[in-house]
Amino acid sequence: MPPEQFLRQILDNLTTAVLLLDAPLRVSYMNPAAEMLLEVSGQRVNGQRISSLFSDASETMESLRSAISSGHPFTKREAQLNLSTGQCLMADYSVTPMPALDRQWILLEILPRDRLLRITREEAQVTKQEVTRVLIRGLAHEIKNPLGGIRGAAQLLARELVEPALSDYTDVIIQEADRLRNLVDRMLGPYQPPRLMPINIHEITEHVCSLVEAETLGSLDIHRDYDPSIPDLPGDREQLIQAVLNIVRNAMQAIMSATDDRRGRITLRTRTLRQFTIGSRRHRLVCRLEISDNGPGIPPAILDSIFYPMVSGRADGTGLGLSITQTIVSRHQGLIECDSVPGHTTFTLFLPITGDHE
Repeated sequence: MPPEQFLRQILDNLTTAVLLLDAPLRVSYMNPAAEMLLEVSGQRVNGQRISSLFSDASETMESLRSAISSGHPFTKREAQLNLSTGQCLMADYSVTPMPALDRQWILLEILPRDRLLRITREEAQVTKQEVTRVLIRGLAHEIKNPLGGIRGAAQLLARELVEPALSDYTDVIIQEADRLRNLVDRMLGPYQPPRLMPINIHEITEHVCSLVEAETLGSLDIHRDYDPSIPDLPGDREQLIQAVLNIVRNAMQAIMSATDDRRGRITLRTRTLRQFTIGSRRHRLVCRLEISDNGPGIPPAILDSIFYPMVSGRADGTGLGLSITQTIVSRHQGLIECDSVPGHTTFTLFLPITGDHE
């Protein structure tokens, strides 16, 4: 491998956003981390001025020009960068002038502050998920053992009864024991580990959309915003359908229960992320699936605990759908997040696509 290609490969695998600018402050190179952070394509912006990536960059541009003229590097902490896409980014960035090949260059490194906070929050969420699973498994064991004894004793008692009318009482005991056992089984989630096969995420979303559209008879709008370039990811088709369907159906039920007259809307959006960290593991390529709705939102009192079993914002809800979804996503080495305010709720699923490394 030529040295230039090897060095470029190193830059492409960095998690820090790196851009190379020429003297007129035109973009000559940006690595995939910078593309993901700034939400642009490196090929599309190649040769454009760096100011085109930001909506208000007069102060930043002046700092870059001063660095070129003086030749002194500098670092700015907690700078607010307003992207041309409308997003606001809080980041630290370093500027290093680099005279080379009879030209003046600027090496720009951007480290988002919110990324560090997100990684910390995700690690805490992954730990909380594992604690919850251990707690549920222990609780299920303690419940199912006496339930089996109660059911067996009721069956034996039914055989000894002389009056047939008394068997109605033993039937109630057996039926209620079976109901509780089924409830515990649902809390535990799918029995089988996922059978991973290459699958297109849009096959999953389209199948779910067809089910919900048939169920609602066109009474709400379902919008798709897909990235068709997303490659197949390793997944269990049936389990992923169940996970996505639980979220979309919750959104549908929340919209249907709303008291206002606005038309319900659910949006499914897919994108890819590069060099994305889930827990303590960094993945080279991750699929991000966002499911948004314009329903009334999740009550703030339960927002931090919605993935726990038996927690529901509806009076008739079981509180098991999101818990099962979280279990399925975790078994796919992924992560699920939720952000909700009145009128806008978004669930985001992160599912690894390619191989990963520690």
